[in-house]
Amino acid sequence: MPTPKVIGIDLGTTYCSVGVFLPGTGQVKVIADENGHNSIPSIVSFTDKGVYVGYDGLELADSNPQNTIYDAKRFIGKIFTSEELKSESSRYPFKVCSHLLQISPSRLEILRVINEPTAAAMAYGLHKADVFNVLVVDLGGGTLDVSLLNKQGGLFLTRAMAGNNKLGGQDFNQRLMLYLYDQLHQTYGSLPTRKEEIHRLRQAVEAVKLNLTVREAATLRVLLTMPERKLTKERPENEVKTNTVLKGKPSPKPEDLKNLGDASKGENNFVKVVFETEISRKLFEMLNEDLFEKILVPIEQVLKEGHLHKAEVDEIVLVGGSTRIPQIRKVIQDFFGKEPNTSVDPDLAVVMGVAIQAGIVGGSWPLQVSAIEIPNKNLRKTNFN
Repeated sequence: MPTPKVIGIDLGTTYCSVGVFLPGTGQVKVIADENGHNSIPSIVSFTDKGVYVGYDGLELADSNPQNTIYDAKRFIGKIFTSEELKSESSRYPFKVCSHLLQISPSRLEILRVINEPTAAAMAYGLHKADVFNVLVVDLGGGTLDVSLLNKQGGLFLTRAMAGNNKLGGQDFNQRLMLYLYDQLHQTYGSLPTRKEEIHRLRQAVEAVKLNLTVREAATLRVLLTMPERKLTKERPENEVKTNTVLKGKPSPKPEDLKNLGDASKGENNFVKVVFETEISRKLFEMLNEDLFEKILVPIEQVLKEGHLHKAEVDEIVLVGGSTRIPQIRKVIQDFFGKEPNTSVDPDLAVVMGVAIQAGIVGGSWPLQVSAIEIPNKNLRKTNFN
């Protein structure tokens, strides 16, 4: 089998993937890491010993939260006002700044950059299907992008684009975080304030969200260090991991949670508690109901700009891990009156499509099913933040 010389790379907000087109079989192979993961976390952790990326960086997030960077794609090209900078900084344990960073280029030769919607359409095999109007909804960890494509033969033209670069899985997590902080304050009379524990709670929230895509309920259980107060002492013994007093001063907690209670003043003693609660899918949907409905705003915009009625859309393609959420699929299905195409793993749709494009560029793809993206120089993306 010929060795592929061109690879396709999907640089996502939360995960990255690499794929190749295999000319001998005509299939796409997503390249896994040494542990079998098809997607690698878009995260980097800086330590005194070196720089760690992917899952290695993720493992250091608890112990090195202020030097572990993630969600960086949400900041690319962004110029912050002082208020925006303050707001964004409160969401992360690391420091968000407006300085320009110069990154050393890779040694790979970049042959072509294509839009993610076009790549997704190729992954679904639409370059070979008899369709004309294709709507791609790409909802990942940090951003929402909606694109209307026209296809004629193997040619793709992006007709309209709209989105929201502040709407994604992290925002759904934040709603659940706020709910949990309220529960913690009611239960213990205080809040966790250590950044590494806040990060640990965020990881638990992410795990719950993933479980709720396939289950009706999921249990969240996390060990937290709480300021020792009257309500903490009154908790049952099985909820208190240890009553060892830990000396120290808690770090400031995020500004967006300040109204939920201030545990940082006058507290020098701490106890470790096991916080456990069950989260239902219904509760998660209720907390994010307005955010889910916001997905329809850019959808309606691209239909308006493309002068197209929703009934004229031939195929609805879902891309990005957040489109696994059942209620999001229902919102889209109810709007169009038909089911979206879910035949491809939404997490891998883009990288599979890019790998197909890599096969085309490398001359490995059969000419009769080749696919080309037509640049639209007049295209402007409408962004709803």
